[in-house]
Amino acid sequence: MTTYRLMMLGPPGAGKGTQAKRLAERFEIPHVSTGDMLRQARRKGTELGKKAAEYMNAGKLVPDEVVIGIVRDRLSEDDAEGGFILDGFPRTRPQAEALTEMGIELDAVVNVVVSDDEVVKRLGGRISCPNCGAVYHKEYNPPAEDDKCDACGQEGLITRDDDKPEAIRSRLSGYHEKTAPLIEYYEAQGALKNIDGESAPDEVTEAIVEELEAN
Repeated sequence: MTTYRLMMLGPPGAGKGTQAKRLAERFEIPHVSTGDMLRQARRKGTELGKKAAEYMNAGKLVPDEVVIGIVRDRLSEDDAEGGFILDGFPRTRPQAEALTEMGIELDAVVNVVVSDDEVVKRLGGRISCPNCGAVYHKEYNPPAEDDKCDACGQEGLITRDDDKPEAIRSRLSGYHEKTAPLIEYYEAQGALKNIDGESAPDEVTEAIVEELEAN
């Protein structure tokens, strides 16, 4: 079976995490997310894991040099020898350059393209239960009874502050600012694969696979 060293790109709400999991199963390679790597390093209690834990426990962002070291350690493990899918790293051009300096060459960077309006629609439609925290979507996954939680029966579902349109657009602005140089970096290398992320999830998966197998 062909294996790949891949990286996922895309705005919040693009569905890149879902696609990464599907591709990991399809190609039988590990789905390596930044959050998973950091938690694993903290559990193992490595020197880098201890450093990461200091920042994580304080609610602070883990510095680049620590994240890069943890990525290096994770990708040196046996299960990543035949390929992997990076999800959440690199996030910036300096991180991408550090990955290249490690001697890790990506076969493809899958950029799941979704318009800002579609992201606002997807994320802005989320509602949650103020009692048990269950999450629904007004259009894609509504509760059985309008404004009532299926799980605990609580009435009066809410839209969290970070799911309100103005907050989502602020997140998108930050994403575009940080990611534009990253897109240019991988485009210049010929590794970038732009995929329409506004189709049904199955169609997006097949489009990615077709693009990968065509090269």
